[in-house]
Amino acid sequence: MAACLVLATTRLDVNGVVRRRMEVRKASFADADQTKATTGMEIGGVTIFGLPDDLPVWVDPGVLVPEWIVIGAGSRSAKIKLDPRQLAGLDRFEVVEGLSTPSSA
Repeated sequence: MAACLVLATTRLDVNGVVRRRMEVRKASFADADQTKATTGMEIGGVTIFGLPDDLPVWVDPGVLVPEWIVIGAGSRSAKIKLDPRQLAGLDRFEVVEGLSTPSSA
C-alpha cells in the first residue's frame, strides 16, 4: 500500500505509475475496511500525516505549485489548509513525476 496526494483537479494514475512503482500486475484503491485497518482513519478524512511508518507517501509535483492546498485532517469533519512547500523534505514524502493526469471531468 501507499498513500498518494494529488490535486482534486487531476486523476491518480493507479494503473500506470502507481502499479509500476508497487511492482504489481494490478493495483486498486483500498476499500473502507482496509483503509481504516491500515491508517486508523475513515475514507473522506484520511490525511498524509500520522500514517504508519512503513506506508510510503507519494506526492504529485503539481501539489507543490499552488500557494496553498487543503487536505484531510484525519476525520471527515476536519481539513488542513497549508502551504505545500511545508511538505518538502519531510520524511517518507516522495515527489513522484506523473503520479496524476489531468481530469477529463
